[in-house]
Amino acid sequence: MTDQILQNHKPDFEKALEHYAHELSGVRTGRANPALLNTVQVESYGSKMPIEHIASVTVSDARTLTISPWDKGQLQAVEKAIQMANLGFNPSNDGQVIRITLPPLNEERRKEMVKLVGQIAEKARIGVRNAREDVIKEMKKAESDGKISKDDLARGQKKLQETVDKYNEEIKRMAGEKEKEVMTV
Repeated sequence: MTDQILQNHKPDFEKALEHYAHELSGVRTGRANPALLNTVQVESYGSKMPIEHIASVTVSDARTLTISPWDKGQLQAVEKAIQMANLGFNPSNDGQVIRITLPPLNEERRKEMVKLVGQIAEKARIGVRNAREDVIKEMKKAESDGKISKDDLARGQKKLQETVDKYNEEIKRMAGEKEKEVMTV
């Protein structure tokens, strides 16, 4: 029964990890990465759309992103959306594509990015803890309803802690990789 409860909540743990990975992808490392523009919303045809829905974003070289709208009439809207997103980029429009040259990160900015990675990691750990609390509540309810014994509850909580530890280790590993990526020149 406890295994079933744990299995039912596995997607909650996975969702916390997926969200964490998505958040990490938006942290600037000094290298061009299309994920840096994930938060940009372009006003297009009367509604706001993610930039990837109206343009292709490619990496030209280590420091340059190239954005090619499928409809060339959207160049101005895309350029304006990038500027409005306040990401610290200065897009240049040549009439065909928009290029963004990423400025090099200085040491102070790199340290800020590492702090940001730490904050994002803490949010992910909170997500894992919240999922753990939900599992514990369900297990204790099953025990109070007489569906499982105290021994089963104890075994279930031990398995749950192993699962939580596994996800926290993965969060720590991912944070370490991102911090190394941010700090390397």
